Amino acid sequence: MSKPIILTGLRANNNLTIGNYFGAMLPIIDMARTRSNDYQVNMFIPDLHSITTPVDYSAINKQIILTAKHFVAAGLPLDNPDIHLYRQSYISAHSELTWILDCFTGFGEMNRMTQFKDKSNDLAAERVSVGLFNYPVLMAADMLLYGPEYVPVGDDQSQHIEFTRDIGERMNKQFGELFTIPKTVKEQHAFFGKDQGLRIMDLQDPTKKMSKSDESGKGVIFLADTPEAAARKVMSAVTDEVAYVRFDRKNQPGISNLLEILALLQSRSLDEVVKEFEGQTLYGDFKAVVAEEVRRFLTDFQRKLHDVDEVAVTAKLEQSEKAMTITANATLLRTQQAVGLRPGN
Repeated sequence: MSKPIILTGLRANNNLTIGNYFGAMLPIIDMARTRSNDYQVNMFIPDLHSITTPVDYSAINKQIILTAKHFVAAGLPLDNPDIHLYRQSYISAHSELTWILDCFTGFGEMNRMTQFKDKSNDLAAERVSVGLFNYPVLMAADMLLYGPEYVPVGDDQSQHIEFTRDIGERMNKQFGELFTIPKTVKEQHAFFGKDQGLRIMDLQDPTKKMSKSDESGKGVIFLADTPEAAARKVMSAVTDEVAYVRFDRKNQPGISNLLEILALLQSRSLDEVVKEFEGQTLYGDFKAVVAEEVRRFLTDFQRKLHDVDEVAVTAKLEQSEKAMTITANATLLRTQQAVGLRPGN
C-alpha cells in the first residue's frame, strides 16, 4: 500500500435518524470522497463491537448489509479502488491481535476508560460483559493492523486513540517496530477539524439531541419513517409562545431546531434560511415548509435506498475483505513472531 491510510468505523446501527444522516453519514462520505485522492480510506463495519452489549443477535447480519446500503444510498461510491468497505469479523486477525494486545494491557488502563463507565451504568450488573470492558483493546487492534495515520474521532473517543498509541509504542519498545502509530489526538483534530458534529435536536424536547433510543419516537425522524408520518412529526413539533420565528437556541430552541433542519434539507446556509423566515408569526405555515422538505427528502432517500444493488454491495465487501486480510495477516504474523507464537525469519 503506497498511500497513507485513514481509517474509520461505520457502526451497524438500526433505526437511523436524520441526525445520523447529516451528522455522521454525510461527513464520513465527504471525507472518503475528498481524501481518497491522497489517502487510502479504510471504512469498516465494527460488527464485533455490536455484541458488547445485549442486542437482537438474529438481526445483526441483516443490519450490517443494511448499514452498508444506507451509506451507498447517501453517496458512498463502490467503484473507488482507494475506498475499502469491510466487515471487522470477516478478518480474523482483528480478534487474534486483540488477544495478544490483551496480554500487554493493564487492568487499571481499562478501568480508567470513561466510556466503559458510562455504558455500564445503563446496564444491570449481570449484563456488563468482559467484552464491553475490553473493547478499547479491540479498537486498538482495528487500528494497529493497518497502520493508519488518521482516525476521525470525537472527544468521547479520544481516550481510545491515546490508548492505541500507548499500547503500540509499548509493544514497539519491547519488540521492535511492529506497528505504525496513529497521530496524536491533537494532530487528528488539526487534520479533520475539531468540529463536535451536528446536533439535530428532538422535536418534542428540543433541549436534547435527537436519538434513536427515544422510546416514544415522536420527536425523532427516522430514515425508515414514511414521508407522511415524518411530516406529521414536524407539524406537531414543540415550539413556544413567542409566536415569532427567530433563531435563538436558548429562548426558542424548538424554532431554532426547525430552522437548522430546514437549512440542511435545502443545502443552504443557516443565515439564508433565518433571513427568509425571521419575523413570521404563523408557526403553522413555517412548520408546513419544513414538513414538506422532510417529506421530499425521505421520499428521495428511500427511493435511492431501494435502488441500491445489494449484490454490488456484497461484492465490494468481499473484495475489500480479501485485500484487508492480506495486510492484517502480515501485521498479525509479525506480532506473533515477536512474542514467540510463530518461528521468526
